[in-house]
Amino acid sequence: MKAFATLAFAGAVSASKLSSKFMEFVSTHGKSYGTVEEFEFRKALFAIKDEAYETINSNPAHTFTVGHNKFSDFTDSEFSRMLGYVAEVNAEYNPTYLPETNADSVNWVTAGAVSAVKDQGQCGSCWAFSSTGALESAHYLVSGESLLFSEQQLVDCVKLSLGCNGGNQSTAFRYLKTSNAESESTYPYKAVNQSCAYNAASATKVGVTSFTQVAGSNVAQFKAALAKQPLSVSIEADTAVFQGYTGGILNSAACGTTLDHAVLAVGWGSDAASGQEYWIIKNSWSSSWGENGYIRLAIVDGLGICGVQSAPLYPTSN
Repeated sequence: MKAFATLAFAGAVSASKLSSKFMEFVSTHGKSYGTVEEFEFRKALFAIKDEAYETINSNPAHTFTVGHNKFSDFTDSEFSRMLGYVAEVNAEYNPTYLPETNADSVNWVTAGAVSAVKDQGQCGSCWAFSSTGALESAHYLVSGESLLFSEQQLVDCVKLSLGCNGGNQSTAFRYLKTSNAESESTYPYKAVNQSCAYNAASATKVGVTSFTQVAGSNVAQFKAALAKQPLSVSIEADTAVFQGYTGGILNSAACGTTLDHAVLAVGWGSDAASGQEYWIIKNSWSSSWGENGYIRLAIVDGLGICGVQSAPLYPTSN
């Protein structure tokens, strides 16, 4: 991960102030370290991120803020375990072009079509959460019924993906064309790789009939698709501006466009003061991250901030 790899702690924060901030972090997030060496190691990681966040927040061009969260004592490799998007090998890209929308904004969260924010834990299963989130919304929009589907089923049973070691939404949707979704309560999430325990008799009647690729680098087409339903999208999340995001409209090109994480686009809007348009994105790192589990990404042409416009798609539910 390149979020903090090139940063070195330069002692910009006094030792006492840093110690106070670190102890507050430990208390807030219920951290516990077994040895003095572990404590000092984690404190050093915290210090590097603290300096990075102060630098980012001091940039007047940024319309967002960053700060400490439960990842502030993670190593690069520990954080990378959650970044489980792996592009499908030899995937064909045949986007469908949709009639454009005149809507100024869309918010599927306030419309009741988006389930509550979940937490994938230390498992690279973001692709499964993006997939179930898209199917939950698709099912709600055709039935009015709110159901929670099992990410663990996808982690265990989608053989063309690698479970907690990564996968993608296309293979998940193909699997759900032949096996209906189990409910989250019937097949609970464990955040580990297990043997597939799918049971057709206990599964819901909900599956995927098809899925549609979107010409996302065309902002008008991204909006056209998002006006229909939430979109399963992929982004780059291995940077400090994303990992430490706390609020505002992320407008930094430093976010990158090398896709490594899967999320759900649930709407768009604009800032009243600046007129800056943004995508509303649901993440799977619990509601303690970002804006209650969400992030707003500035709408720009091309691949988009964090590459969000690179490869959007959406499922059709039966």
